[in-house]
Amino acid sequence: MTIRIAQPQDDDGLWAVLEPMIRAGDSYALPPDWSREQTLTYWLGEGMTAFVVEENGAILGSYYLRANNQGGGAHVANCGYVVHPHAQGRGLARMMAAHSIGVAKERGFQAMQFNFVIATNHAALKLWLSLGFENIGCIPKAFDHPTEGMVDAYIFHRTL
Repeated sequence: MTIRIAQPQDDDGLWAVLEPMIRAGDSYALPPDWSREQTLTYWLGEGMTAFVVEENGAILGSYYLRANNQGGGAHVANCGYVVHPHAQGRGLARMMAAHSIGVAKERGFQAMQFNFVIATNHAALKLWLSLGFENIGCIPKAFDHPTEGMVDAYIFHRTL
């Protein structure tokens, strides 16, 4: 498996990875009825660098890296990660997280923060803690989960 910066020709593969996440509506605070165009515009948006995990020509996962804020907060990175459902359980999220930490350091970021980790996303919670992130805050009942109802969201932070 390799990780590389996403290219325009990756749009079909990216959509194949992003659509199940969007439609499920259980891990990102994004509208589950977003179109392909809306989703790709978000994931590949201005100020973001998107990466893909590729194996034998197939895109299995992706993440984006951006500054969490502008101006005085631009030294803190922010990322979003997604793994295709058929590729889950193979360590791709951990591989992308480690890669993103390295890229963020190379780009001069001093910390990384995840602003909205949904409490029911147990795999993400476990991963961030195992990689040295701290849960620095809870936003009570911040997310209307499609099956669990109103659930908390957490803020995770790590110095790089």
